[in-house]
Amino acid sequence: MEDIIQEKISADHLLYVSLKYTKTCDVILNLILRWRKMIETAIDVLLKHAKKKKKISSMPGNPAKKIEEIRKLFKKDKNFLDVIDMYEMFRKVEDLRKERIGEFRKNVTLKIFYRGEEINVNLDQLKIYADMLEKFISATKQFLLH
Repeated sequence: MEDIIQEKISADHLLYVSLKYTKTCDVILNLILRWRKMIETAIDVLLKHAKKKKKISSMPGNPAKKIEEIRKLFKKDKNFLDVIDMYEMFRKVEDLRKERIGEFRKNVTLKIFYRGEEINVNLDQLKIYADMLEKFISATKQFLLH
């Protein structure tokens, strides 16, 4: 849990301090990569805990299998599943086509082309992601306590 919180603190700094002053798409991209690492860490911790509690039979090796197991474990938690969907995009973000819009301005936007859609990642969208991740971390803590 400690590692997850450290990643979150770093990500929050990028969101609320670095992005506020630089307004570049590189900061948005770094924030997404930081969140990706935080979610990966959480998934690993959750799966280890689930194995210990005998909720799963074995620890999956590859990321796709890990995601599949997490989806089964948390099939009733919509926010959790939304975060996993978001994580799948974050995993591929470096290879996806991106456009930078309005850099160094108030409305800086990183347009990401994912699964035939345009996703505009701007300050408002980042705040939505941050709220989702806050709930995700709470759900992770709850799961680890039981």
